Amino acid sequence: MKNILVSGGAGYIGSVLVNLLLKQDYHVRVIDNLLFGGEAIVYFVSNPEFEFIRGDITNKADVTRALEGIDGVVHLAAIVGDPACAKQPDLARKTNLDGSKLFYRLANEAGAKRFIFASTCSNYGKMDGQEYVSETSTLAPVSLYAETKVAVEKFLLGQDTSNTCKPTSLRFSTVYGLSRRPRFDLTVNEFTKELSLGRELKVFGEQFWRPYCHVVDLSRSVITALEAPEDKVAFEVFNVGDTRENYQKQMIVDEILKVIPDAHVTYVKKDEDPRDYRVSFEKIKEQLGYLITKTVPDGIREIHKVVQDGFFKNVDDPKYKNV
Repeated sequence: MKNILVSGGAGYIGSVLVNLLLKQDYHVRVIDNLLFGGEAIVYFVSNPEFEFIRGDITNKADVTRALEGIDGVVHLAAIVGDPACAKQPDLARKTNLDGSKLFYRLANEAGAKRFIFASTCSNYGKMDGQEYVSETSTLAPVSLYAETKVAVEKFLLGQDTSNTCKPTSLRFSTVYGLSRRPRFDLTVNEFTKELSLGRELKVFGEQFWRPYCHVVDLSRSVITALEAPEDKVAFEVFNVGDTRENYQKQMIVDEILKVIPDAHVTYVKKDEDPRDYRVSFEKIKEQLGYLITKTVPDGIREIHKVVQDGFFKNVDDPKYKNV
């Protein structure tokens, strides 16, 4: 598993993952269409273990070229998030669903041994009376983004187990934290940014649950899956995060108030939310020995630091959002 191909390697998670892979002596090739630019990975260009192909995962020629000599694939490239998919539904289906299927088929033909697919815990939709949802819980996607992720998971699980390329689906928690391609439109990052700037924060439906995981730890989970014995990850699905890191929005605000005690927050009553879930992460811990290294309070502190100290000229710049 020396030669790794990362799709979407210039993105929020991808740029962090590429950095970690290079530090661990992997040879890394990235395929990315640079929808959000390539600043996040420009530093790697001088590294002899880094390759870049500007291409699109929906283009067979681009993908075929990118897969030459590759041992393992990490498929991150997608139209990410509910708002982005709702804005461009046709592109989302083409990229997230059709592109992912094409990518796996070509990876298998090329002889790659692993295919790590970035899925999402939003596949669960609602807890439906359960205290925690797990990998065996019923999936109830309520957005186009989650629908495409569920469809790709089913496609991968339905492949012939004799295939050379063994798929693994990682259902990521809601991500937060600093990245080489910063985003300030994610719940923890956005809440912290707004209050760090002294603005009033309006929170809608403070009682609803989500699991959260730092971008570094999500990236680490990918490497864990790549390095795990084949029989532990082939045709498996893993939630990625920590059971203790399930938060209601109110709880996130309470953590921010420990850092910014004079912040001004108002709550807007919302009795219904199509997504409300607490997730169990026992499987990845027990089966792969995976543990997180950062928590939501850690992420809050780092975002507060960079906003307060003016590391970014304009944190409201659209380039720090996915829409």
